[in-house]
Amino acid sequence: MAKVKLTVNGRAVSRDVPDTTLLSEFLREDLRLTGTHVGCDTSQCGACVVHVDGKAVKSCTMLAASASGGEVTTVEGLANGELHPMQKAFNDNHGLQCGFCTPGMIMSGVDMVNRYKQAGRELTEEAIRHELEGNICRCTGYHNIVKSIQDAATKM
Repeated sequence: MAKVKLTVNGRAVSRDVPDTTLLSEFLREDLRLTGTHVGCDTSQCGACVVHVDGKAVKSCTMLAASASGGEVTTVEGLANGELHPMQKAFNDNHGLQCGFCTPGMIMSGVDMVNRYKQAGRELTEEAIRHELEGNICRCTGYHNIVKSIQDAATKM
């Protein structure tokens, strides 16, 4: 058993879990934060993306114990009284259909915008499409997802 101590969405949590518990499983099963979706368990689809210590991580391939001592933000933790600009942009620009990939797309989008702004680089449509190669959407064809990230980038 591993003792996992994290700050998740601003709240301190501590649990004893089996050593093999994935971060996605810990978030979904132990903490009931079901916005983190699991679609593949192989790091291919990106539906499980969360932020660990401010960086996007595919939680289905990270052990919960590896994140111990860190700070985790899930899609549920983005909103602070009102929707985060990325969440609002996905809503306003119809950046979702079935919604399965949406939490991972949103978390990847926030990370992407933050990294590009910090580096002083322009976040072009081409850059967004390249950055989203690790996130799969089977519904939308990505046009409105890209549009949503572009919109949010102007407001973050």
